[in-house]
Amino acid sequence: MAALFGRRMRRGAASTAVAAAAMAALSASGAPSAVSEQPAAAAADRPSAGAPGQEDPSITGDSPYYTELPELKGPGRNDPPDETPTTGSAESGIPATVLDAYRKAEASLAASNPRCRVPWELLAAIGKVESGHARGGRLDTNGTTPSPILGPVLNGVGFADISDTDGGAYDGDTLHDRAVGPMQFIPQTWESWGRDGNGDGRRDPNNIYDAALAAGSYLCAHDRDLTVERDLHQAILGYNRSQEYLRTVLRWYDHYRKDAHEVPDGSQPAPGAPAGTGGTTPSPAPVSPGTPSPSPTKPGKPAKPAEPGDGSPSKPTPPPTTPPPTTPPPTTPPPTTPAPATRLVDLGDGALSAPAGERFADRPAVRAERADKKPAARAKVRFTVAGETGTTFEGGATTVTVTTKADGVAKAPALLAGGKPGALTVKATLLGTSEPVTLGLRGEVTAPRADKLVRTDETGLTCGAGDTFEGRIALTATRDGEAAPGVAATATVLAGAEPADGEKAADKGPYFLTPGDEPADDRRTRELTLTTDAKGNLLLPELHTDDTTGTFRLRVETTGGAVVVLELEVTEAA
Repeated sequence: MAALFGRRMRRGAASTAVAAAAMAALSASGAPSAVSEQPAAAAADRPSAGAPGQEDPSITGDSPYYTELPELKGPGRNDPPDETPTTGSAESGIPATVLDAYRKAEASLAASNPRCRVPWELLAAIGKVESGHARGGRLDTNGTTPSPILGPVLNGVGFADISDTDGGAYDGDTLHDRAVGPMQFIPQTWESWGRDGNGDGRRDPNNIYDAALAAGSYLCAHDRDLTVERDLHQAILGYNRSQEYLRTVLRWYDHYRKDAHEVPDGSQPAPGAPAGTGGTTPSPAPVSPGTPSPSPTKPGKPAKPAEPGDGSPSKPTPPPTTPPPTTPPPTTPPPTTPAPATRLVDLGDGALSAPAGERFADRPAVRAERADKKPAARAKVRFTVAGETGTTFEGGATTVTVTTKADGVAKAPALLAGGKPGALTVKATLLGTSEPVTLGLRGEVTAPRADKLVRTDETGLTCGAGDTFEGRIALTATRDGEAAPGVAATATVLAGAEPADGEKAADKGPYFLTPGDEPADDRRTRELTLTTDAKGNLLLPELHTDDTTGTFRLRVETTGGAVVVLELEVTEAA
């Protein structure tokens, strides 16, 4: 059957006043329930793009969707007048690549967000109503549509009014946004929720693996548990603020949970084309306000021919009336190709720096610009780490390629500092130009640090004058709860029990002996630099005393600011 299109409801009272009656509407229509038996979660304010009732656009910008429904099965089921079921087993078939993408998205989210429990059948239901499973599985070997699936121009005529946010990078329109791809993301929502579902290093809304994972991530926002009825409904309504949409998705969700199977890619007619024609899928046509949704013609009895009366000829047929002219729908401007990037601009505020073994706080970032100095979207930038510090990008790679966003910005993944302090360079190269443009971003790996230092021995800290303290003082340095190896520490003997401004190492009292063959008096020091071992341990040399009695302090401080201060007491000689 030909696909039916529905117009997404505008935000406002029309879409929110009936939210509480969602399940009542389902029950009244005889639609099967697709929710858990658990009680609904308590309502909470969850500010986010796509949350029902907000002023932000929905995930699709309120663009059209397919309204055909699966066949209802079982006793006691009655379709409402506008719910003409499809027939045959084709309605349960999902193209192989599309089905694989839904299932992989479910598995990925089960690992990264187990609380959400998003089922692949829900992704399939949304993919069905948004694009007919990527036009019936018309995809290349990577899962990308040969040509973009675009919704109508969101210029406020029948739909949301969203000015261009991506410079035409995703939808080819530099005036207004359009929903893009198998799961119909508008560009600004894709920038927030786009994911790389097939591991190719790109986030492409036209790729079913990327789009399915992004849709699942969006549905799981705000710590939702999709086995809870309220969370499930709120997630779906964030996609489209329409109770009709909610009902349609739930019907397909319930259908796929009971009856779904894999079919070859491209074996089904694209939505909108008569069965068996194999036609292509047009973008869903907007429905003008006040225009009833089209419905298939039901078979009926043939019209009865006119019968003449009392031998006279049949009555003449009145001439057909001419319908009033209608305003043609707005035309869609052809996609424009943005000018290519020609230069890179460093967006950093100085050298990148991080202690050895830690994550850099800042990520290398550049902006690709066109010849007119405007941002260049979807440009390819390759980042490469050079140097002898052992620094890599997160994941262990030393080279990554990033696609710029609508603002022309490309950010490399986080840098992980290697174990060897020293200088490094991150090279950013603009690809796709006749002469690649390269920027060198400076960086540095500094000495490792510790954020905590604790004493681990039980040595006594009282000694007679002219003697040696019993045992050796031991400490352990850690960083973020883990052992901090290779951290420099300074041990200083200070005079008095209380700290003073600008104080320096004492010139009398307890002292260390540095290694060497010189006489002991020449090797005395009251300030010593040490380094933690592979387990973050620090073992100080023996402490000796001269003939000065009184109270002293031993201050041990590491790189990173971890400090331990111990009080030393020197008494009269025995």
